[in-house]
Amino acid sequence: MKEISKLMDYRPDIKVIDATLRDGGLVNEFRFSDEFVKHLYNANLRAGVDYMEFGYKADREMFDESKFGPCKFCDDEYIRSIVGENNTDLKIAVMADVGRCNYKQDIHDRSESPVDLIRVATYIHQIPTAVDMIEDAKSKGYEVSCNIMAISNAQEGDIKAALDILGKSPVDVFYIVDSFGSLYPEQIARIADMYCNMAEKYGKKVGIHAHNNQQLAFANTIEAVGDGVDWLDATYSEMGRGAGNCAMELLLGFLKNPKYNVYPVMQFIENHMLKLREDGIVWGYDLQYMMTGLLNQHPRTAIQFTNEKRKDYAEFYKEILSQE
Repeated sequence: MKEISKLMDYRPDIKVIDATLRDGGLVNEFRFSDEFVKHLYNANLRAGVDYMEFGYKADREMFDESKFGPCKFCDDEYIRSIVGENNTDLKIAVMADVGRCNYKQDIHDRSESPVDLIRVATYIHQIPTAVDMIEDAKSKGYEVSCNIMAISNAQEGDIKAALDILGKSPVDVFYIVDSFGSLYPEQIARIADMYCNMAEKYGKKVGIHAHNNQQLAFANTIEAVGDGVDWLDATYSEMGRGAGNCAMELLLGFLKNPKYNVYPVMQFIENHMLKLREDGIVWGYDLQYMMTGLLNQHPRTAIQFTNEKRKDYAEFYKEILSQE
């Protein structure tokens, strides 16, 4: 059983990362108004959030710019139009997805950019390219984290080998990523132990990015906190792909760091997140996402089910069972 102090005490190493624009952008093609983004930035400042992720560094040769909002591409000029020179304690992050970005060209030197942190997202079979991206971002002066996606479908030996390779790279943070929302707190405890042991060996930090398919994103995140994980992803109103993520309002309410303030989060949700739902943007826990989480499947079929406005849940369950 965990020591109660690990859950109740103030931990100065904790970092909270707001992923609303990036993960949330996956449900509205990143079409956030400048007003929304500026108000979110100000809410994060007032709430004491440590990092704000603006979106992806997507390759324009692969993605049609006319089909997405600016947070799909995160140009330095766009970010500056929101944050100026960002002379604050809130740091700016972007995600670079292995195979979907032109990192050598589109990620400029840190001295020329408002971005502080590059978050490299990779699958295990892409680790060599991820390492090249990490080294490139580090050489340009950035903090760098690495999200190993879909670990619930990976062999433990492969995860350990990937962490060992990453440990020898200049990455700052390894991320536990429950891409399918299929993991339970007991599993998170074992995985966090593996990640933290490797992080201690190489002098790294560990983070967690949880999905809410089984309504466990918050539970899994606070489990990870008790296991020594310091970097915590969350989104306002849990907005994110499919079932969404750990809710920022829950996480800040739980953490005991006096720098965090949940009230600005509540204000932003009231003034902006409710309108997104009223405008027809759909995300959050529902039966179809629970089913893919239970079966440890990618939620793409559940997303299609949602987009088609289907309600035949039992039939959908039969369909995805046949894919096992």
